[in-house]
Amino acid sequence: MTFIASATRAYPKTRLRRLRSSDALLRLCAEHRLSAADLVWPIFVCEGHNRREPVVAMRGIERLTTDLLPACAEQALQLGIPALALFPVVAQESKSADAREAWRKGNLMSCALEALQGCGVAVLADVALDPYTTHGHDGIVNGGRVDNEASLVALGKQALALADGGADLLAPSDMMDGRIASLRELLDAQGFETLPLVSYAAKFASHFYAPFREALKIAPEGRASATRAEGAPRDKRGYQLGCANGDEALWEIALDLQEGADMVIVKPALPYLDIVRRAKEAFAAPLLCYHVSGEYAALAAAAAAGILDERACLLEQLLCCKRAGASAVITYYAPRAAEWINEGL
Repeated sequence: MTFIASATRAYPKTRLRRLRSSDALLRLCAEHRLSAADLVWPIFVCEGHNRREPVVAMRGIERLTTDLLPACAEQALQLGIPALALFPVVAQESKSADAREAWRKGNLMSCALEALQGCGVAVLADVALDPYTTHGHDGIVNGGRVDNEASLVALGKQALALADGGADLLAPSDMMDGRIASLRELLDAQGFETLPLVSYAAKFASHFYAPFREALKIAPEGRASATRAEGAPRDKRGYQLGCANGDEALWEIALDLQEGADMVIVKPALPYLDIVRRAKEAFAAPLLCYHVSGEYAALAAAAAAGILDERACLLEQLLCCKRAGASAVITYYAPRAAEWINEGL
């Protein structure tokens, strides 16, 4: 954008505060707006019946059994939230080094998808192996490293199981090289050519994921005896993006779009809004950002301590995501945010 200085338009003839002189003018001149349709609601799904488990690290968030999911879908419909994102809390005894539970018929995700069939909202299913592995990595570990090609085979099995189960969108979050092309080819060959892939194309190796790992009971980085016993890497920096690298993030997004991704995700959100803006300017594809567990936990804790106004700060954060260029925001605040947004209409 180019601003042309003109003596005829300088102060005092030009007073930008004129357009800020009333609430009506502020709303009229707002460059960006929030709606409930801008939100995706992530939900942690656990085994059992009619049971809620609080996530200690995330005040106000619970793990839910599959029979409670239809009520969430109904709530989303009532609020105007268009999509739910499901994340399975896999029992420890079902985890393995090869993540075979991820594609077992009748597993937790297949039950969750069955419970939500015909619910009226889009259901996004995560494609990654970390909830199912004893070492907590997103892929298959061989020889002390995450094996890219072996992981692609396993991810393909998982993706087909989720597609067969009725997922409306698949979201590969593993960050293996070539996984979008591999999954697109496999899904097309099996008759799922219309099933969209929502790629976590710019997923950073962030410390803001810690509450999420606690919620899913995934082996914590660097401290898991299981990880050390299996000879797995201590963390995920070998496949997730380094926080210093913006150009590489754009490269990842470009590659995933070339391979067939229909939408892309930047994760986390607020520390990486520069990536959201650059991606928006570079690509025409729908772009989401993920307001992650650590971002949620920080605001919720500050609000509980009386330090911050939770509603005002959350809506400001979401609006900033939109201003940066996000088409939508995945956030654990989705139902409360939708209520707050709708109250303001």
